[in-house]
Amino acid sequence: MIITVPATSANLGPGFDCLGLSLKFRNRFEIVPATRTLVEIHGEGSTRLRSDENNLFVRIFRETLRSLGCDEMDYYFKFDNKIPISRGLGSSSATIVGAISGAYLMAGKRLDRGAVLNRALIYENHPDNIAPATFGGFVISMLDRQRVFYIKENISRDIKAVVVIPDKPMNTKYARSILPKKYTMEECVFNISHASFLSGVFLSEKWEFLRLASKDMLHQRKRIATYPVLQEVQRYALEFGALTSTLSGSGSSILNICYADDQGKIFKKLSDKFPNFRVLALEFDNLGVLKQG
Repeated sequence: MIITVPATSANLGPGFDCLGLSLKFRNRFEIVPATRTLVEIHGEGSTRLRSDENNLFVRIFRETLRSLGCDEMDYYFKFDNKIPISRGLGSSSATIVGAISGAYLMAGKRLDRGAVLNRALIYENHPDNIAPATFGGFVISMLDRQRVFYIKENISRDIKAVVVIPDKPMNTKYARSILPKKYTMEECVFNISHASFLSGVFLSEKWEFLRLASKDMLHQRKRIATYPVLQEVQRYALEFGALTSTLSGSGSSILNICYADDQGKIFKKLSDKFPNFRVLALEFDNLGVLKQG
């Protein structure tokens, strides 16, 4: 069995913990029944991720199988990872969603994406990455009584992404720890209005408002201040024609959204300007987790 899960970008500026989208840049997870458990990792994380029973994918896969009443078995796991680790592109969410989806299918169940998403909350307590990893597209999510409610909208081919991936990671736990415990009424209203407006932009495809709608007062400035070169990335991306430039999740990657016709130019400009960073020209993904074959 082969499961693929896309990269994701969360927050998108003001939508802290509730807005996210999916990118055509996938991790591939292969699961084969075997006489003993083996884990083989290629690509991102091949030298730092555990290659035994304590691997995150393996652990979640087994726990999900047990919850479905399946007998214990051994498997050969082969992972081909493209999504960078600790760069704000949803590598852990891809692992979680992939493991749960693989377990459902290995147990002979249909791929119930709603069930996958809600089980993923056990391992990821906010839905901004796991929702688009599951469904693809642009997803607005909220939690109520430990259940995810969501609205998904396919993303038009009129826009594309240019993602700048710095050589320095940003730990999500640390990135949360530097945020204040309290916010002013002004800051909260600012983000509520901008997150609402940003959702409307994606639903109406009024892309000319992306830059205005993606402004934030809750987290971006404080996180980017720990890695000031990201301010330069944003400034140049907007100067070169990006519609918006936001911290991807908690960072350190920067998501730049542009018109499809401008992608090549912006990709080249940012690649030339930041030669030590990895720059990707990507389409948006509207499919989410998939079983191949």
